[in-house]
Amino acid sequence: MRLIVLGCSGSGPGPGSPASGYLVEAGATRLTLDLGNGTLGALQRHADPWTLGATAFSHLHPDHCADFASLVVHRRYHPRPPFDPRAAPLPVHAPSGAHARFARAHATTEDDLAGTDLTDVFRFHDLAPGAGFTVGTGRDTVTVTAYPVVHPCPSFAFRVEHAGRVLAYSGDTAPCPGLVDAARDADLFLCEASWPHGAGNPPGVHLSGREAGEHAAAAGARRLVVTHVPAWYDADALTAEAKAAFDGPVDRAFPDAVLEV
Repeated sequence: MRLIVLGCSGSGPGPGSPASGYLVEAGATRLTLDLGNGTLGALQRHADPWTLGATAFSHLHPDHCADFASLVVHRRYHPRPPFDPRAAPLPVHAPSGAHARFARAHATTEDDLAGTDLTDVFRFHDLAPGAGFTVGTGRDTVTVTAYPVVHPCPSFAFRVEHAGRVLAYSGDTAPCPGLVDAARDADLFLCEASWPHGAGNPPGVHLSGREAGEHAAAAGARRLVVTHVPAWYDADALTAEAKAAFDGPVDRAFPDAVLEV
């Protein structure tokens, strides 16, 4: 299983990276975890979007889902699609309300919203705490389990499993037990670190670098990769905070990084 970083800038795209988005590959199976601003373009450097088996969204803040609007256009209006997307709608796994949220981006007026239906080329599935879904078949099957975490909107961490290997992805979260559960004994833990550690940080929103390391240690993860650092903070400094709290290998995410799980 491989993790490819499409974008890792927190809270929006930065000068050197799109916002949050990641491609997971396992044999012939491909799926994305989040598609923030700019990530669809990055995806096309690594894979044909038509080869995706599913896309999943940790939550519905724009920096994690804005490029879904472009994926709608890609699947509806590409002049030479390799297959009929209406005959094989792409599964979308997301918090409840995703269809209405995404449809709003394509409605011409508020009154038109009810008539804007994206299920011609997508199939929407609501995430549920502890529930999983599979992508791919046979030896290439990937299992994804959603764990509720703490954020101002409904938000989930993902535990991605394939052939005995485990990738955990925090999404956006404040400190919480659900994140430890998602990352338990993970081979690679991709975890947000959105600000320096300090008493003045708003509660219930994000993790500091130190808190990312602490959660990795509590989960017994084997490797930590720090991501979602906003452009106005020093990613190396937040990574250093994580290293001080976690004894295992710690790296920071970079756009186009390819990480073996």
